[in-house]
Amino acid sequence: MAEKQLPAILLLADGTVCHGKAFGAIGTTTGEICFNTGMTGYQEVFTDPSYYGQILIMNTVHVGNYGVKNEDIESDGVKIRGLIGRNLEDQYSRKLAQGSLEAYLKTNNIVSIEGVDTRALVAHIRTKGAMNCIISSEITDTNELKKKLDAVPDMNGLELASFVSTKETYEKGDKNSAVRIAVMDYGVKQHILDCMVDRGAYVKVFPAKTKLEEVKKFKPSGYFISNGPGDPAAMDYAIDTVKGIMKEDKPIFGICLGHQLLALANDIPTFKMHHGHRGLNHPVKNLVTGKCEITTQNHGFGVDPEAVKKAKHIEVTHVNLNDQSIEGIKIKGKKAFSVQYHPESTPGPHDSRYLFDEFINLITGK
Repeated sequence: MAEKQLPAILLLADGTVCHGKAFGAIGTTTGEICFNTGMTGYQEVFTDPSYYGQILIMNTVHVGNYGVKNEDIESDGVKIRGLIGRNLEDQYSRKLAQGSLEAYLKTNNIVSIEGVDTRALVAHIRTKGAMNCIISSEITDTNELKKKLDAVPDMNGLELASFVSTKETYEKGDKNSAVRIAVMDYGVKQHILDCMVDRGAYVKVFPAKTKLEEVKKFKPSGYFISNGPGDPAAMDYAIDTVKGIMKEDKPIFGICLGHQLLALANDIPTFKMHHGHRGLNHPVKNLVTGKCEITTQNHGFGVDPEAVKKAKHIEVTHVNLNDQSIEGIKIKGKKAFSVQYHPESTPGPHDSRYLFDEFINLITGK
């Protein structure tokens, strides 16, 4: 907890008001409220582009107690719009840390509030569902805050991927590798790229709205459809790209938003979830092997299960054991598959890393 803190207010769209103390940047911020149940890995979470447009509740009691480190990032900066915590710590104990959480949030201009009963707030969101909210450490009039909050667009129908995608192509890995993967960047996490490069792949990352004809000039042997923020159904340009990629008949792997885009490209609709899945401990069953894995998740949209049941060309490969939602699909007759969760596991368990091996094996024919 920082010294000499200003008061801060959190207002939810349903009228719920929470009072706390300011942390990080002083100001006002808005977005869709969501929560993450992970107890570690907060810097990786904050820099995940999939959180763009959202204000995040960290459910664990203490956040910031091991500081921040340059190696623990997943993108070029913090992507959450705001942070809500019970105890946000300015002091840290890790000797390898390069700074405090508060300094990091100030540098990235992230408005935050602490001193909130986050467990009660999470229970409220689980009951009422995801909604927009506003945090302010400069405005104390709740009527004025409500006016600002009313102007915030709903996440349904919101295209956000192009805001976090790279603006220029870039490459990682060995240029001489026979495994050449074209990455469609809708908000890709850097550790996803590392997981492919570590397996000998040469990857080229393309901006979200790159035309497929331009991507094909790279002569990829496989395509990766990345994670990212926003409503997948609002991404007509990406759905058209994935449809074109499928005609290439080359291996395709999608993660999270990429999973939803693969479904949409095969005429399977998506839907807005009540409050989404975000955390490091979601149990998933692999229906192909019968094995279970503990997974890292971050998504507020899902693939329509009723539509999948009617689609003869779609095989469900993974299901969530908490709510039976679809966590993985495979396109019959194609080398195309996807999962809703994050097998790169930063942060989180490594149970699902085998999926990168399966993707590389599809490309190499092993």
